[in-house]
Amino acid sequence: MRQARLTVAILGASGYTGGELLRLLHGHQRVTVTTVTADKSVGVPVSAVFPSLDTFHALRFEPLRIERIIKKVDFVFAALPHTTSMKPVAACIRAGKPVIDLSADYRLTRAATYEQWYGTPHTSPALLKQSVYGLPELHRATIRRARLVAAPGCYPTAAILQLAPLLACQVIQTDSIVVDAKSGISGAGRSPALSSHFPEAHDSITAYAIARHRHLPEIEQELERIITTHSTRRQSRPTVNVVFTPHLIPMNRGILSTAYAKLRKPLTDDAVTQMYQDFYRHERFVRIREAPSFINPGHVRGSNFCDIGACVERRTHHVIAVSALDNLVKGAAGQAIQAMNVMMGFPEETALTSPGVFP
Repeated sequence: MRQARLTVAILGASGYTGGELLRLLHGHQRVTVTTVTADKSVGVPVSAVFPSLDTFHALRFEPLRIERIIKKVDFVFAALPHTTSMKPVAACIRAGKPVIDLSADYRLTRAATYEQWYGTPHTSPALLKQSVYGLPELHRATIRRARLVAAPGCYPTAAILQLAPLLACQVIQTDSIVVDAKSGISGAGRSPALSSHFPEAHDSITAYAIARHRHLPEIEQELERIITTHSTRRQSRPTVNVVFTPHLIPMNRGILSTAYAKLRKPLTDDAVTQMYQDFYRHERFVRIREAPSFINPGHVRGSNFCDIGACVERRTHHVIAVSALDNLVKGAAGQAIQAMNVMMGFPEETALTSPGVFP
């Protein structure tokens, strides 16, 4: 007997992440996208906004009338800007519709922290306790039972995955972590801005949001959770302090993240690599490289893979971990689809197994 396909709505589908959701979900054997919203493009065909999707999607953008939308779909992806997802997502949950939010509105567990970093009160603080952080490699079991999943940010995905084995095995000092990350310009979104204007960004590199990037509390929150999860003894809530500096580089997509931390005890390169291989042994979308210097976002472009490698800097007793991913796929749309597959009981890799595009 043929199984019914899951009908899906994408809220805020005219941005880069929305376009990637449409591209990837077209290849999903169990899903049909039936509704897409974009308030500035109401009535416009998807193919007019994304010419690459011509002949693949015949949909037209609708206004975001959430009460109407949730009556006609089974599942919702919210790809709306930060601070605008709270009410539509809450409406989905009230209606009993599973939802994945790709904004930061449900990633942080504390409403006060959200208000501090995003400058607005959280309108549904009770839902923060129900929300599951959507990193399948670390939270697969809870994602499987969830109705609300908060898809991680792109920088946090790279940083958390590259640091998780070190914290789980308790081999680094938690107050010594530095994350230096570079992102392609698509990470700034599709809306025009001076910083991502071609003459401003081309042939250049810029550090931005220094010491105040909104992804920082998300990174620290999840790294602390890893320590708690893997600790063998009772302890008060651990504290992780991260120095995080993002950079904008002149490429369309991709993230290269380099993390540094001081070791608690001497380790060899081989021991660190084995630690990573053991930790991610069963993970389809994490690839461990023995030579971190060869990790390149160009090798994962368009794919749902995250490449990671680590080595020891013996002179200063530090470990250096390098990760690369596509900020629009494993850092956004692909990871959200991976989480949806887990939530709905589909094979986790469905629609996500294509290799990266190279060169």
